[in-house]
Amino acid sequence: MKNNKKKFTDYMWIISAIYLFLGIFNILFAWLGVLCFLIPLIISIAGGGKSYCNTYCGRGQLLDLMGNKLKLSRKQSIPKFLRSKWFRYGFLTFFMTMFAIMLFNTYLVFNGTNNLREVIKILWTFKLPWNWVNTSMVSPWVAQFAFGFYSMMLTSTILGIITMLLYKPRSWCVYCPMGTMTQMISKAKYKEKI
Repeated sequence: MKNNKKKFTDYMWIISAIYLFLGIFNILFAWLGVLCFLIPLIISIAGGGKSYCNTYCGRGQLLDLMGNKLKLSRKQSIPKFLRSKWFRYGFLTFFMTMFAIMLFNTYLVFNGTNNLREVIKILWTFKLPWNWVNTSMVSPWVAQFAFGFYSMMLTSTILGIITMLLYKPRSWCVYCPMGTMTQMISKAKYKEKI
C-alpha cells in the first residue's frame, strides 16, 4: 500500500517560489539565497551526502511540479554531453567564476571604487534595470551583493526552466553547481573512509 501522507519536505518548492517573488519587490531578500549555498554544503560536509538535493531542494521540487503536475516538460532524455563530467565541472567552474566576479564587484562598491549598479543581469548578459526598489536603508555594498546574487539565482532558475521544458523535469539537477559540489564532497568523504 502506497503512503500518500505529505511531509513538510514535500513543500520546499514554496520557499523557492516565495524567494523569487520577494526579490522582485525588495532586492534585499536576495540575501536569503545564501542559505541555498551554505545548507547543501554543510549537510554534505556533515556526512549527509546529497540528501539536500534529494529531499530539501526547493528548486528541484519546483521544476518537478512544473514539469510533471503542470505537464510543461517534454520528458525527453537529457543529452549525454549535459551529463558528462567535463560539462558539469566546466559549468561549476564557470558558475564559480561568475560568483567570484560578483563578489569582486561587491568589494569595489564596498571600497568606494564603484557606484551601486541597480541592475539584474539575466544569463550573465541581459541587463534589467531594477531601480524601483529603495535600497537607501542599507550600505551600497549590501545592495550590490543582493543585485548580483539575485541575478545568479534568477539565471540558474531560468536555465533550470529551459532544461525542464526541453528534457525531463529535473534535468537542471544533473548539472546544478551545488549538486556537483555536494557530489565532490561526498566522493572525497567516501575516499577518506577507505
